[in-house]
Amino acid sequence: MAGWTLGIIGGSGLYDIAGLEDRETLRIESPFGAPSGELTTGRIGTTRLVFLPRHGPGHVIPPSALNSRANIDVLKRAGCTDVLSVSSVGSLREDLPPGVLVLVDQYIDRTFAREKSFFGPGLVAHVSMADPVCPRLAAHAARAGRLVGATVVEGGVHLVMEGPQFSTRAESHLYRAWGCDVIGMTNMPEAKLAREAELPYASVCMVTDYDCWREDEAAVEVGHILEVMHANTTRARALIHQLALSLPAERSASPIDSCLDWALITAPEARDPAMMARLDAVAGRVL
Repeated sequence: MAGWTLGIIGGSGLYDIAGLEDRETLRIESPFGAPSGELTTGRIGTTRLVFLPRHGPGHVIPPSALNSRANIDVLKRAGCTDVLSVSSVGSLREDLPPGVLVLVDQYIDRTFAREKSFFGPGLVAHVSMADPVCPRLAAHAARAGRLVGATVVEGGVHLVMEGPQFSTRAESHLYRAWGCDVIGMTNMPEAKLAREAELPYASVCMVTDYDCWREDEAAVEVGHILEVMHANTTRARALIHQLALSLPAERSASPIDSCLDWALITAPEARDPAMMARLDAVAGRVL
């Protein structure tokens, strides 16, 4: 067993982590292109953290332009053992008001303009996404949120849309009929790629607004979202700090750590050497 190195992908409003000891900036290149920005690493207690701003410094990268493959790849290269996503979402349920933090455990992926796998022609792999979120990491994050006074809901279905536009009312009603709880634009294909990289993944979804299914209210506006986002970011920072302090000193193995053991389909003699070289961090353990 060894310690935790927790990758934090900061979403809208969360562009840095305060309170890091031994703070250092890392510039790591990826064969999958440029990540969203530099990594910031340091310690809180005995936990090492590696922070990446999902949308870049100053929020310059829209959802469809995110290079999630590069982001996950550099976190893996930085030695992360687990990844916690923080993102802003809209609510599809009356009982999930703005300000609530939702630790989702399922996704419906409605994105269509993004690279969704590290694998492809020359090296084919299929990982299971039946349970896309690491229950251990999600439970630790939920507990940390409650300890800092946040209202936390465990479990929920996250509808990930392409964006950057918000939903139509018809779409919002459809997603509610499907049983979705929150809606956002960034957790997919991020969660899929984390699984391919054998990184346990959990997501803190910060509710900023009700999606436009409420017929008697005005549609979603960025100005209102930004107001709620500021308070949510304060809660998220406190959660991350508490999570780092609360994690066990020793990290026991997770089944996700070895999920590629049975995922590779391409015969060893038929594997593309160039693909294998690109996957040195993501899949080097099994290649």
